[in-house]
Amino acid sequence: MKNLKDMTDEELALSYVDGNNKAFDLLLSRNQQNLFSYILFVVHDRETADDIFQETFIKVITRLQEGRYVVSGKFSAWVMRIAHNAIMDWYRDQSSRCIVKAGKDNDLSNIGGDDLMEGNIESAYVNRQVMNDVRRLLDMLPPIQREVVYMRYYQQLSFKEIADTTSVSINTALGRMRYALLNMRRMAKSNGISLQLA
Repeated sequence: MKNLKDMTDEELALSYVDGNNKAFDLLLSRNQQNLFSYILFVVHDRETADDIFQETFIKVITRLQEGRYVVSGKFSAWVMRIAHNAIMDWYRDQSSRCIVKAGKDNDLSNIGGDDLMEGNIESAYVNRQVMNDVRRLLDMLPPIQREVVYMRYYQQLSFKEIADTTSVSINTALGRMRYALLNMRRMAKSNGISLQLA
């Protein structure tokens, strides 16, 4: 029998279905950070993100135990789709559909670190400022557009994976990305923000 640590996520899921609870523990530890970061990025509220994260894994456990998981792609994409649906349910339950305001609590605080930027102090400062401006612009996007940008650039999902996760066509996912970039350019121009790295 294969060691649990050597198994893929898909094999771990099937092992859990067969009754191996340790397989699920490893599956959770492998996926929890990316999944929580994704949820927090979209909802911008740690308490809400915690609730949606827990709800997502309850649904994952239920679906696995009901035999509703079929290996047809990456396990992480399957879990991401469940999380996306839970987020959309949360938005539907909100009485007022306002865009989440930019806050201090977001998982993008680590982008643009000094290890990624090379050059002298001035160019490092300019690059840091540009990355801060990009984060602010992202925070101003509608949640659906912000979600696509996050999945594409921070989780490095393909547009097919984004489409599958969000239950839309590839063209819709591409359109959302296009509108997000257009909106960011428009907001940058109207606010006099230059997004040119040094």
